[in-house]
Amino acid sequence: MVYLDNNATTRLSPTAYAAMQPYLDGLVANPSSLHKAGQAARRAVEHARAQVASLFDSKPAQIIFTSGGTESIHLAVLGTLRRLGSARSLITTAVEHVAGMAVADRAAAEGAIVHRLPVDSAGRLGVDDLDEYLKSPPGIVSLIWVNNETGVIHDLEPIATAARAAGFVVHVDAVQAAGKLALQPMTQWADLISLSAHKLHGPQGVGALWTRSGVTIDALQWGGHQERDLRAGTENVPGIVGFGAAADEAEAHLRAATSKVNLLRDRLEGAICQACPNAVVVAHDSPRVDNTTTICFKGVPAESLLIGLSERGVFASSGSACSSGSVEPSHVLVAMGLPMAQIEGAIRFSLSRETTEQEIDTAVGAVTQVVDQLRALMS
Repeated sequence: MVYLDNNATTRLSPTAYAAMQPYLDGLVANPSSLHKAGQAARRAVEHARAQVASLFDSKPAQIIFTSGGTESIHLAVLGTLRRLGSARSLITTAVEHVAGMAVADRAAAEGAIVHRLPVDSAGRLGVDDLDEYLKSPPGIVSLIWVNNETGVIHDLEPIATAARAAGFVVHVDAVQAAGKLALQPMTQWADLISLSAHKLHGPQGVGALWTRSGVTIDALQWGGHQERDLRAGTENVPGIVGFGAAADEAEAHLRAATSKVNLLRDRLEGAICQACPNAVVVAHDSPRVDNTTTICFKGVPAESLLIGLSERGVFASSGSACSSGSVEPSHVLVAMGLPMAQIEGAIRFSLSRETTEQEIDTAVGAVTQVVDQLRALMS
């Protein structure tokens, strides 16, 4: 098996699994309980909170655990707007993850004024209208840092600086950045930052929201007093513990992993473009994270290509896994203005620190074979 869909989810690392196992097998307790078992669970949660906070070089109290990236994004955006009042503004982009797109729609339904920054054909954010948008009633600016489909890294600091000066809260969706980029610089200009454990070799079903000290948001669910009264419900102790262990690993491997993965991605892109006529790498000249490439195969339906690759044990995707049931073209590639003939043949390959040269070469061979077969059938 050659797994090249790591932007959808990564394999749980053995270290994270080992950290979780005692809380799956024997140490079962509610962290809110006062008995010894409950307090042991509490200590495990707080240790993991410190581990995740270390990604930001921040205080553990600034981390709120959630069920994943989607909830973290929703808590940041809707929690801020509801605290400020519905007659507020949301400035976002046209290329957010579907979770960000959906929460913008929800905010509009609740009375917020929503503005979306466009992108150019290279996936870079357009800010020509930003000054005008910032004249709207202050609310929240919510921006994806690393695009999940193209890997483009957006230059958010100037936007965030202007937004905060205009009275806006700044939220960053860093789900695809964690484990690939250093997160500490963001804390200088962001107020809220969303993460998801399963994008950096942690478990599925757990995420976090980093919060700047003094920033207040409303809860979206109510009950107990967990997570500073911002996220009621018994904590997912095994998941949180695994998240903490994965965060430690990601920080330790960051520099070496990104250098290795960059070479492998370039190897994949170069070999495919050499072997497959009309293959085009999306946003090739834009700043991108090292693990992500979207390649358009003109005249080859993406769905057919993915099925052919899957039958050969090579797993990739046609964009966001959260949209895999959709027959609509990628909203990211549409926003970039790419020709529909390219969009319909776009495949995303996303690597991890575990990807090997042999896997890349196997994938290139499979891609070449399937593309040739499909083009022969369609000629």
